[in-house]
Amino acid sequence: MMRSFIATLCLGVALSACSNAGIDNSDSDSRSSANELDVWPKLDGSFMIDPAIEAQITDIMSRMTLEQKVGQVIQGDSTAVTPEDVKTYHLGSVLSGGNSAPGELPYAKIEQWVEAADAYYLASVDESDVDVAIPVIWGIDAVHGHGNVIGATIFPHNIGLGAARNPDLIRDIAAVTARELRATGHDWTFAPTVAVPQDDRWGRTYEGFGEHPEIVASYAGKIVEGIQGNLPQTGGIDSSHVISTAKHFLADGGTDMGKDQGDALAPIEELVRIHNAGYPPALDAGALSVMASFSSWKGQKVHGSKYLLTDALKDRMDFQGFIVGDWNAHGQIPGCTNENCPDALEAGLDMYMAPDSWKGLYINLLAQAKSGEVSMDRLDDAVRRILRAKIRYGLFDMGKPSERPLAGDRSVLGAAAHKAVARQAVRESLVLLKNENQTLPLAPSLNILVTGEGANDISKQAGGWTLTWQGGGLDNDLFPSGESIFSGIKKAVTKGGGSAVLSEDGSYSQKPDVAIVVFGEDPYAEFQGDVSHVGYDPFGQKEVQLLRDLQSQGIKTVSVFLSGRPLWVNPELNASDAFVAAWLPGSEGAGIADVLFSDENGHIAHDFKGKLSFSWPKSAGQTPLNYGDANYDPLFAYGFGLNYADAKSLPTLDEAPGIDLSAAGLNLTLFKDGLVQPPWALDVTGNAKTSAVDHLAQEDALKIEFTGAGTTSISTSDPVDLSRETTAALELSFNIKRNTERQGMLTLSASCPDDDCKGSLDISQSVDGLGTDWKSVRISLSCFRNAGADMSSIKSPFTLSSTGPAAVSISNLHIAEDDNGLASCAF
Repeated sequence: MMRSFIATLCLGVALSACSNAGIDNSDSDSRSSANELDVWPKLDGSFMIDPAIEAQITDIMSRMTLEQKVGQVIQGDSTAVTPEDVKTYHLGSVLSGGNSAPGELPYAKIEQWVEAADAYYLASVDESDVDVAIPVIWGIDAVHGHGNVIGATIFPHNIGLGAARNPDLIRDIAAVTARELRATGHDWTFAPTVAVPQDDRWGRTYEGFGEHPEIVASYAGKIVEGIQGNLPQTGGIDSSHVISTAKHFLADGGTDMGKDQGDALAPIEELVRIHNAGYPPALDAGALSVMASFSSWKGQKVHGSKYLLTDALKDRMDFQGFIVGDWNAHGQIPGCTNENCPDALEAGLDMYMAPDSWKGLYINLLAQAKSGEVSMDRLDDAVRRILRAKIRYGLFDMGKPSERPLAGDRSVLGAAAHKAVARQAVRESLVLLKNENQTLPLAPSLNILVTGEGANDISKQAGGWTLTWQGGGLDNDLFPSGESIFSGIKKAVTKGGGSAVLSEDGSYSQKPDVAIVVFGEDPYAEFQGDVSHVGYDPFGQKEVQLLRDLQSQGIKTVSVFLSGRPLWVNPELNASDAFVAAWLPGSEGAGIADVLFSDENGHIAHDFKGKLSFSWPKSAGQTPLNYGDANYDPLFAYGFGLNYADAKSLPTLDEAPGIDLSAAGLNLTLFKDGLVQPPWALDVTGNAKTSAVDHLAQEDALKIEFTGAGTTSISTSDPVDLSRETTAALELSFNIKRNTERQGMLTLSASCPDDDCKGSLDISQSVDGLGTDWKSVRISLSCFRNAGADMSSIKSPFTLSSTGPAAVSISNLHIAEDDNGLASCAF
């Protein structure tokens, strides 16, 4: 019965998806072969070559010093670059990473952004020591709206937009984002992501529009047009648009086991047909930049691949813009470091993204250019491409950021018209997976109970890349133009004569007619979102138990599931009368109520339009799962999505996950709410003992007491790889207070199975400086690496040892993103 039901679901899939079934898995890796280049689409980028612009570039370059040329190909992060640095080193660009913003926080207000933009610009155009000055461009990851400024419109992440199947809407979203970027003085967004994710374990799955290249291909050109305007027709970018970036070239969504920064093993035909699908329309739309991928193809880092960057992208596809790197990714090329990598430039990279390594890179690259180790032809080509983009953008004529149209205008951020586009995007992205007995739409006159961790949390519903890199954990008041899902529901039912009550735990004083339960994944970004399977909630069953309890009381249940990928949720589906995949809808939570409820007259105001752009798994271990695979057998197929006219019934689903759910992705929370978090365990040896004490709640902290030499560690039986977390400058974060004066030396270590690779820090003086009050502290993982720890094989990221009597208490121990960009090895 289930098999025939699945067959029925598959009927909704677009016929063009059937092309996946013909994938050729043969390996033809002759990269120097002209025939192999014939596999790539041959494009015509001649519209990007304007003789007048090229003559202007030639004139500018004739007056540039070698130091200026080297500076143009380097981009530093705003937390590590001052305006004076931009002037002194002639840097071509500044970026603000996911946690980089003016001031002490990872996000800022519009006025702070514009003031900083002015400072960088004015430094770059200072002609006091040069014949010609080159204005700087400021880039940022505005990947679902301008996510690092307070008050911006935050759109659904790409996975939801892919479900909407609406290219014109995508163009409108991109245009809104460009306007809001202009308001803060930014010139450039690192978007669109045109990856085609093939393994949902990848932590960036939600940045992809779909698992099939047809969706990506239909969107890529439209989003570039929305960001830049119609550059092929106009020849330039007007005052309401910015520079776009198609990323990440190539196959970042096709790595083995979905590992971020991993290795794509696809044969050339699959590489081109699937993973390159978004680039031709993006280039035809005039994308001025392309970002190279962190990942590798068949063992070779893309940043060092002349075949991919030069032969395929620049020569065969005739890309005339510039290629920018990703965050210190050039340093991962064998033989390179973050501060020394001529190989990337020679391979075809035009602008290094060297956030904190820019100065050393500049010094080395300048020396290499002088010695001839770096080809002047290659350097000049990179500079020409960057200048071509800057001139097309109009940078030499537009003046400082604060004097440009839209700059500093608060009314642009979260404008009513912008919010309307975002609300439409939410409505059209929702996918209805289950609707037993026509539970939906709900009458707004009903008594509604709203519960679940995501019900009144804009930060959770927006996901990663929202105010902070990883997103999450932020108060609703940081989204002044946003609306939570509960708030949208409450407005809808109040208008319709009903009532909506928010309950954190699902309890109620008056029995509701219906319970809407909003739950799902906590926010994440990049590799912190990598998981080992696609099962939901491996460490607990709180939502499914809540749903079962409500149903047992005769209350209809409607699940609104927030996630950045399809997940195995069979138990939750069984316990729901209706189930909606809401993805990560962004700041306009009211768009969900628009679809869940009928109008006051009982008419359908907005039906469900969303269709799955990713296949939904039948078991927790069913990945990779892509339409056209051999033995393709999902629970819900690519293209599936109910609407209100459908009367399909979902049979009771098998609740056996198919794998051991305890084999979850790496849990970066070690100790929380008084408990050591799985898979971590507490290990106490020697003259040490632990006990539960209070910090913010009863027994939510751990007191570690030494009566002599001893060790307390939080460890795992299977060593974990923290090398990527270390490379990304993550930190060991915890709260600590001193209970007694120490009489021995205290060390904090990251420990490996082999003690020879332990990295230890003497924290005695840091502890001495603590008072008896709690303090929040951070230790950069790189400190342990530099002290000798092999971060690819860590048994314990927290080992506290003492040579004599001492006592401290700790709470909320976790590995977290860097909140200020500054490495710290003491506190």
